[in-house]
Amino acid sequence: MGYTWNYINLLIDLAMTSLFMQWIALLSMIFLCVVQRFFHNNAVIGIISYLIILLITYLVSEFMWQMNFSFIGTKSSFQHQLFLIRNLIVSTIISVIILRYFYIQYQWKNQIKALSAYRIQALQARIKPHFLFNSMNTIASLIRFHPNKAEQVVIDFADLFRASLTDNHYTTLQAELTLCRQYIGIEIFRLGKRLQVIWDIDKIPQDACLPPLSLQPLLENAIYHGIQPLAKGGTINISGFLQKKYITITITNPLPLTICKHGNNIAQQNIQQRLDFFYDLPAKLTVLKSNSTYQVNLHFPYEKFTDKK
Repeated sequence: MGYTWNYINLLIDLAMTSLFMQWIALLSMIFLCVVQRFFHNNAVIGIISYLIILLITYLVSEFMWQMNFSFIGTKSSFQHQLFLIRNLIVSTIISVIILRYFYIQYQWKNQIKALSAYRIQALQARIKPHFLFNSMNTIASLIRFHPNKAEQVVIDFADLFRASLTDNHYTTLQAELTLCRQYIGIEIFRLGKRLQVIWDIDKIPQDACLPPLSLQPLLENAIYHGIQPLAKGGTINISGFLQKKYITITITNPLPLTICKHGNNIAQQNIQQRLDFFYDLPAKLTVLKSNSTYQVNLHFPYEKFTDKK
């Protein structure tokens, strides 16, 4: 019988201790969330957080002590002080460990963000020469036979390349589509009626945020590997829609029966890597290939431009 009562008392003590710790943890989290909104210095936040945890520990301990002995009816000043000191010591040790862990996590996340930013910048720098070389080839093909057109293309290309040289890690879908239309305008000077483009993008929000040069390289591939080898040219279809907070953009071009030159998929791999760094949610680039068509699907979460910092 005595063993059973001891076991019950142990469970009661364990439940009270758990309740005591949960109240301290819950109140500390609430006050820490409030404090971080008013301070931006990490050292100040750390010191204030540490003091808040100790203050909450003291108040909750005092409250539990008063509640406990209000039923017993006897109080011991020595036990009271010992109870408070013991709780404050334990709280000090645990809070130091937890705050240190949060600080390391914060530093680690900042390092990951910085590394991601550097890698995105490197990937964008890698894809810009690809865009430059193809555009210069377009200008070179026009100089001998259509010098007037070549002059106009150089002017358009200067505006286009100036926009592509920005160091921004993100842009709007509207700006990206404007860049694509400018590029297609340059290619129409070279290919003429051989290049036809159908746009069906009214169903996607123009304020969507995405990495720069996410669509233009795909159009380059569609023109250089799909339209240019065909004597009669062909049509590129660009469509898009928004579904369940995800945007899907599809670029479809005809596929020649005989492919003279295979691409090395640098642009597609580059875009996929930048999508992985840019979005927290899954984003992907997929390819569907048939005997007569080549289709690229760009699938990414819808995030407004103002949401990105």
